[in-house]
Parts: sequence; structure tokens; C-alpha cells
Amino acid sequence: MSFKTKEDYVAEFLREGILAGRFARGARLKQAEIARELDISITPVREAFRMLEAEGYIHNITHRGVVVSPFDASATREIIELRVVLESRLVLAAMRRMSREDHLRLAELERDFEHAIANGDRPAVRAMNYRFHSHFYSLAKQPQTLHFMQVLWAKYPFDLINLIGGRVGRAAQEHGAILKAIAAGDEPAALTAVREHIETGWQELQQEIAQTGSPTLISPSP
Repeated sequence: MSFKTKEDYVAEFLREGILAGRFARGARLKQAEIARELDISITPVREAFRMLEAEGYIHNITHRGVVVSPFDASATREIIELRVVLESRLVLAAMRRMSREDHLRLAELERDFEHAIANGDRPAVRAMNYRFHSHFYSLAKQPQTLHFMQVLWAKYPFDLINLIGGRVGRAAQEHGAILKAIAAGDEPAALTAVREHIETGWQELQQEIAQTGSPTLISPSP
């Protein structure tokens, strides 16, 4: 994925880190630490923080600083419905624009995802899951729809869902169904696969919460 500015680069680094669970919900983010890690000046980090606060990924709390936004369970049903609408739109647009090289790159990202699963590298699994979807939807070349999608992702518990026992393996199978439909040029099948991928993750999280009593008690085993 190409970035127009340094702020865009930093913002994408932080989005991936938050959704992959590298930066935990409620964790404090420090501009200087982010700048040092990325070997970049404070200014683009500050601007990226402003972008992410507007999208809902972070909050600036008085006397505490910038923290990662908590997961709002009450809003998730609506978020799922909106995700299905927007991601379906992005899927169709991406499929109609994809080149052979785009197909190959998407398949490569999926292989990286599955490789991380096989190695038991949970941080890499979550990061690659994010990159698969982010890259796929960027191919649609619909920046406004993608922006609204990123706002929805800020409120969705990807980090919790990816901790459910066996979930990442099932997600890989669901990705496979999406890729198969894309390769066949079967738009209805692709839309069905994406919808089922979105809804299945949420249903599994609900079942896990019902069994454990709390999303924080989800087993960390892949």
C-alpha cells in the first residue's frame, strides 16, 4: 500500500497495531515513543493522532494523554450491519478493478496469514489479517467508502475475536472462500463469503462471552 504523506504512514501503522492487539484497548500512546520506533519526527505522529482521534481509534483524556479507545459492545450489531453494506461495496469495486498482479498479491498476503498461523505467531496472525482486508479493500479505489470502513473498524473487537480458540484457522478458510470466488469472478459468491466472514466472527465472540462471562477471559491459544 502506498502512502501520500508521513502522517498517512503513521496512521496506518497505528491502525494496524490497534486492530491487531499490539496496542491494547485503554493503553496509553506516547508521541515520542512512536516517533522513535518509526524513526520519524514528532510532527507527523501528532497529525496521525489527530486523524485517528477523528476516526475513533484513540481518545485524548485530560491528565492521562492519548489512549486507545475501548470496545463498545452496545454498538456492535449496528456496526456489523454497516460493515456488510460497506465491505460488500468495496468487494465489488475491487473485483472489477483487480489485475492479475493484484490477485497474486492478495493470495500472497493470505499465504503470509496462514504461515503465521502455522508458526503460532499470534501478533503476526492479527497483523496479517488486517493487511489482507486493508489491501483488498484499497483496490476498490473508493477512498471515502474506505475511510468510513476504517471508522467502523475502530469500534469493532478484532483483537478479541482473533483470540478465540481456533478462530484464526477458521478465518483462513473463510478467506479461502473469498479468494476462490474472486478467482472465479463470481460476485454473488464473493459477497456471500464476505458477509459470512463478518457475521461468523461476531457470532463466535458472543458464544465465547456466554461461556466465559467476559471477553477478557477468552483463551489465548490459537
